[in-house]
Amino acid sequence: MKVLLMHRHDGLAAGAQVQMNRLLHGLRDAGVDARILCREGDPDEAVLMPYQPRLERWIGKFTRRMGLNDLNLVSSFRVPELEGFKEADIIDLHCLHSGAFSYAAIPALAKDKPVVFTFHDMWPITGHCHASLECERWKTGCGQCPHLDIYPPVRRDATALEWKLKRRAYERSEFTIVAPSKWLCDRIGESMLGDFPVHHIPHGVDLEVFSPLDKDHCRRMLGIPEGKTVLLSVIDMGRPLKGPDLLAEAIRMLPESQRRDCLLLVVGSSNHEILKSIPVPVMDLGYVGHDPLKALIYSAADLLINPTRAESFGLVSLESMACGTPTVAFDVGGVPDVVRPGVTGALAEPESAESLAAQISGLLGDPGLLESMRGNCRALAIEEFSLDLQVKRYAELYEKVIDARLAGN
Repeated sequence: MKVLLMHRHDGLAAGAQVQMNRLLHGLRDAGVDARILCREGDPDEAVLMPYQPRLERWIGKFTRRMGLNDLNLVSSFRVPELEGFKEADIIDLHCLHSGAFSYAAIPALAKDKPVVFTFHDMWPITGHCHASLECERWKTGCGQCPHLDIYPPVRRDATALEWKLKRRAYERSEFTIVAPSKWLCDRIGESMLGDFPVHHIPHGVDLEVFSPLDKDHCRRMLGIPEGKTVLLSVIDMGRPLKGPDLLAEAIRMLPESQRRDCLLLVVGSSNHEILKSIPVPVMDLGYVGHDPLKALIYSAADLLINPTRAESFGLVSLESMACGTPTVAFDVGGVPDVVRPGVTGALAEPESAESLAAQISGLLGDPGLLESMRGNCRALAIEEFSLDLQVKRYAELYEKVIDARLAGN
């Protein structure tokens, strides 16, 4: 079986790319001939999409002014001409937005090949955004968008038109959807894609890489002083959607007796103004892309704090859980699939720094519960979220979709 996984990049710059690459290597280890189809990548490893930079930039001047993203990528219609595409048995679409592919060309792909569409966020069912927050206009057609700045941002409100254009492309296509969380499956069922088949396949991690390590050794490796309660946040502090302000406020609300012994590890893009406002020592580790180093950091922590305002799954919580470290997060999106109250962590009321602080304080004040959660975390990761299990489910689905396409022909 030959599989093409499709994204803009073949690297590891963001969560969707990370998970797609993990799936890629897992499929290869299972004997599947898998490659990445992308616009930007290693030509020796990936199948590179056609690119017409001058024409697409010229068209983009008009489409972006209209508030429409990605429709300028007319070279997307030439993807079926690629030898790598022709040789593939199935195409798996991952994150098509933000300069990757024109959604108007999906029917051209689905005409020639069976297609699986892996959702990493809400973008495929909205008029522009990857996270709708409190807005539910995506259910009926968007328009009057309250969040034009949500990634990928648009200059003007053409969300009703983009919603209709997506629906038009989907009506002319046949594909099977995969979503990593039950929450996202439910959202798809309420959307313009409600009649399409949807399969729930959670993300998985390599449990040999992401595993509990000796906490004291990890702390010595990181230079953490003895006797500290170590909180960890893996966060892009440049993105308000990820809740850096709520993280800082929640830590300020912790009892002084707990703050006195705390140290905060921060992994990801930094915001020095926010970090300076946090009333505990902060160790800013910057961006970390090496999985074994991530596992060391997760293992060094007593508790992961994930203050995101929107999340389709909760990858960092899964990585942390596999290393035996519980999470406190907001009860949003797909996070509860991983963060299960009293089992693998605690959930706070969305947008409430006070609730987040209370949950953090409660777990720090109950060492026995925190210790039992560490064992629960690892056990649940093994039972439900291994990369091997994810790969097995995908391989079985690919075979099923391919067979159905052959039977239909």
